[in-house]
Amino acid sequence: MAEGHSHSHGRDANARQLGIALALTGTLMIVEVVYGLLSGSLALLSDAGHMLTDVAALALSLFAIRMGRRPADRKRTFGYRRTEILAAALNAGALFAIGVYILFEAYRRLNEPVDVQTTPMLIVATLGLIVNLISARVLVGGSEGSLNMKSAYLEVMGDLLGSVAVIIGALLIRFTGLTWIDPVLGAAIGLWVLPRTWTLLKASVNVLMEGVPDGLDLDALRAAIAGLPGVVEVHDLHVWSVTSGEHSLTVHAVSAAPLPALNAQVTGIAEAFGVEHVTVQLEAPGFHAGQHGEVHP
Repeated sequence: MAEGHSHSHGRDANARQLGIALALTGTLMIVEVVYGLLSGSLALLSDAGHMLTDVAALALSLFAIRMGRRPADRKRTFGYRRTEILAAALNAGALFAIGVYILFEAYRRLNEPVDVQTTPMLIVATLGLIVNLISARVLVGGSEGSLNMKSAYLEVMGDLLGSVAVIIGALLIRFTGLTWIDPVLGAAIGLWVLPRTWTLLKASVNVLMEGVPDGLDLDALRAAIAGLPGVVEVHDLHVWSVTSGEHSLTVHAVSAAPLPALNAQVTGIAEAFGVEHVTVQLEAPGFHAGQHGEVHP
């Protein structure tokens, strides 16, 4: 019960953080789109375009948290918490696409330079830096334990770096007149974004595919269970995540004389590996093969 309250409290805090970041980012996005078009800056336009995806991403993350609060029902026996993982995967995919587009546009701008007005760039980018610093500070607390929050935090950090790049670019262009600086900085933003979003996308897909949680040593877990007194075989060991930080395990343990405490011992080992929800099936030797004809890993 305590764990349930903890997860609920964490989701409430995350929702508040996302709401604040969404309001700040949405306001700034409108300003950046307008001034990006007026100034002709690729760095500012790429930052504004990236921020447009941020607004959608933050809104999607907030929606996912609210959906995740819905209790389990007859159709969704695990509840709706995995909605947050779907949101993280969608956000990561969109951000990856934006990163690729920025690189493509930077290449085009290098071959076809355009005039850049530095004053609007400096004004809007400075405002953007302030807003992104606040949003990043608000979101950082929830980014460690949730892929959904991590995707939102990564979106904001990309914008923060974008604002820094725009400021640097505007100053350099003003004093040197070298307009190629703008697309180069835009490309730098894209190169920063791509590997991080790829990592986040892989982590999200791993949860959706019910892969072993990152950082969990399945072989060590299997060996620990197999090493318990009375256990002669371990099979059908499955470990997966319902959502970020909520891991589940099912396992069949074969024992010639199953002890009453064996179930609790297996559960204790699983919990030591960070698994919260454990289901153990104790079997006599030959039971599984006799029933199903095949023993799974």
